[in-house]
Amino acid sequence: MLYEEQSKMKIYTRTGDAGKTGLFAGPRVAKDDLRIEAFGTVDELNSVLGIVRSHPLDVDIAEQLERVQADLFTVGARLATTQPERLTIRLVDEQDVARLENWIDAHEASLPELTHFILPGGDIAAANVHHARTVGRRAERHVVGLCHAYPEDGYEAVVVYLNRLSDYLFVVARAINHRAGIREPIWLGDASK
Repeated sequence: MLYEEQSKMKIYTRTGDAGKTGLFAGPRVAKDDLRIEAFGTVDELNSVLGIVRSHPLDVDIAEQLERVQADLFTVGARLATTQPERLTIRLVDEQDVARLENWIDAHEASLPELTHFILPGGDIAAANVHHARTVGRRAERHVVGLCHAYPEDGYEAVVVYLNRLSDYLFVVARAINHRAGIREPIWLGDASK
């Protein structure tokens, strides 16, 4: 009996052993290139959100975070190419930012007014969301750097999305603590006074 054996794709390619990697539809660049740093940090953010989603969460928050993780794959794809017109996916845009804003508004409606700076913590899921928020801010800073280095490449929509995402994550951390009945740790300034 004749059959054609299909080759399996290997995880390792050895093409990055010299410290270079390929952008989608584009050149090979050093692994410390600004674009690699930016989408690598977005990937890190996505992984931290995976940790968050491994905790028991209310259905609405779990579904929102799953959608955010999907968005972050899109963001990563956008950052991994110098030719976004060759991507066959819808890129993040003002609709996605509006969705985040709607989620923020809905969560804030059920939260007590914020009167102090709060310390990251509380429920373990909330603490991990705060961690995700800080990784998101780092990703945002890297993309701002891309905007300065490559102003013609149009990364501004990604900056807006990541900025709003960090706001959303802050509110979600608060919502998780509030729903769990955990008092938010607040910063009172210099406690030794």
